[in-house]
Amino acid sequence: MIKKLLKIVKITVLVIAAVILLFLLVRFIGKAINNRTPEGGINESMYVDINGTKQWISIYGEDINNPVLLYLHGGPGSSTSAYDYAFTRKWADVYTVVTWDQRNCGKSYEKSQNNTPLSYELMMNDGLAMTKYLIDYLDKEKITILGHSWGTYYGCNLVLAYPEYYDYYIGTGQMVDMYQNEVAFREVAEEWAEGDEEGAELLKLLTPGHYTEEYFSVRNLLMQKYGYGMMRDGTDYNLPITVIFNPYYTLADWVKYLNTDFTVYMEFMLSDEFNKFSLVGKTEYEVPFYNINGDCDYQTNFRLAQEYFDGVNAPYKKIYIMEDTTHGLLESKSEAFSEILHEIAKEQSQP
Repeated sequence: MIKKLLKIVKITVLVIAAVILLFLLVRFIGKAINNRTPEGGINESMYVDINGTKQWISIYGEDINNPVLLYLHGGPGSSTSAYDYAFTRKWADVYTVVTWDQRNCGKSYEKSQNNTPLSYELMMNDGLAMTKYLIDYLDKEKITILGHSWGTYYGCNLVLAYPEYYDYYIGTGQMVDMYQNEVAFREVAEEWAEGDEEGAELLKLLTPGHYTEEYFSVRNLLMQKYGYGMMRDGTDYNLPITVIFNPYYTLADWVKYLNTDFTVYMEFMLSDEFNKFSLVGKTEYEVPFYNINGDCDYQTNFRLAQEYFDGVNAPYKKIYIMEDTTHGLLESKSEAFSEILHEIAKEQSQP
């Protein structure tokens, strides 16, 4: 009986070992494919010295002569480097795409940085330093910014403050003002919850201007409950495969990613420093201004974004509204989004 049990254990261990080895082999092959550099293009990743910290970027493009596009992820603090190559590489035939894990998040996370409070000036200095680095490293006169969610807050402020460094601005899931956004969310959530006792109880926990982890948890729950969650439509690419074949992540990176402390970013969002990024009254742009927003986006209210766009003064401006689309448009509608970016790139390449 004992011999039989030991035999079963031995077979089980061998099967598990074989599965692990097969997984590692498949992952190695997938990573190797994604690590290839396109002929005439670029595929690099590195840490850049930015204001006393090491901040991670990837650079991918099919033609090194293409214009450079810097993608600013949302959050703040919500790095997307675990999977964003799946959608950013769809733009790589017309742009050299730079993805950046901003200060103290994603692959740029360092526990020691949790002692450094985030501020408007610090984040703006980071953005300017990264911009200058890319212009110098990639030998360009200017770059383009594409921001999502918090990245639009960040990107707009950079373009407004330092227009000489940017060709044009593209915002998606455009943020205008945190307080106004939350007031607008509560108003629409009241409409959703009309006649729903459970929804009404959740609404009691929402007070615009008084933000806690519970506040954002309830907010997300309400969006999911009524069909407006960011990932309502999933992704139009295979997310597990994307994560497994990520060419930039090691096991140590995953451990760091899963153990990130977001306290410093929560404190930032609750501070007056975060409010300085508000775009209220900031409408004078010296570069072309583009918006791509979903008509079901209530995380960053698309109606506020439309009102802001209408008030923008810029050399040129254009807005795209993606129908039946929530805040997760980069993931759920990556193909359609890419088509719009190609249209913008073609438009901007015209003399």
